[in-house]
Amino acid sequence: MKLLLSVLSRLHKPPALTGARLGSGARGGPVAAGDEALIRGSSPELLRALGSQVEVRTAFITEAEEGALLGELEPGLRKKRYEFSHWDDAIHGYRETERVRWGEACEEVLSRVRSVAFPEGCSLLGPVHVLDLDKTGYIKPHIDSVKFCGSTIAGLSLLSDSIMRLVREDAKNHWLDLLLPRRSLYILRDQARYSFTHEILKDEESVFSGERVPRQRRISVICRNLPD
Repeated sequence: MKLLLSVLSRLHKPPALTGARLGSGARGGPVAAGDEALIRGSSPELLRALGSQVEVRTAFITEAEEGALLGELEPGLRKKRYEFSHWDDAIHGYRETERVRWGEACEEVLSRVRSVAFPEGCSLLGPVHVLDLDKTGYIKPHIDSVKFCGSTIAGLSLLSDSIMRLVREDAKNHWLDLLLPRRSLYILRDQARYSFTHEILKDEESVFSGERVPRQRRISVICRNLPD
């Protein structure tokens, strides 16, 4: 418990731009002590097999940058109602939008996301997907459609810590849990994106390494590349 609280407390201070990756750290640097605790798996072999396909970069944005993103998003989101059904039954308690145009501060943040998550010259999906989960909302296990999304998904987590769970579609006993601190960036690539379902756990199920991680309202800002 003390370790988890220490990690979360440190991550909510002004960012040191550290990160956890199954192999390396944020922005190409070394993984800071303790940040390996952000990813847990069913076996060491699975963690090694996925390698750089799963990544959590803590404190990727500053509190001011989070505020700038919220400042642009909240007026539009407030006009929408939370929905409790979804066209493919993947999300409960959500509202969503897509955004193409951003102010200068937000565009700088998104450029940084694209530069670390996607190869240079990669064709990106134009609109940025914004998903607002109510405190009671959650994302059910699913795999993003290969018709609309390519090999990489990268998402910023605003307003709340949360737990993302990945489960291999054809072997349910193979799983990863990712602790996504507020203002972090997660990246899923290749087999982690195609062969594993991903979900955001309900508040009452939000447990990481045996410890509760309270889930509040959460906004994710998601960039994707185009399918090949």
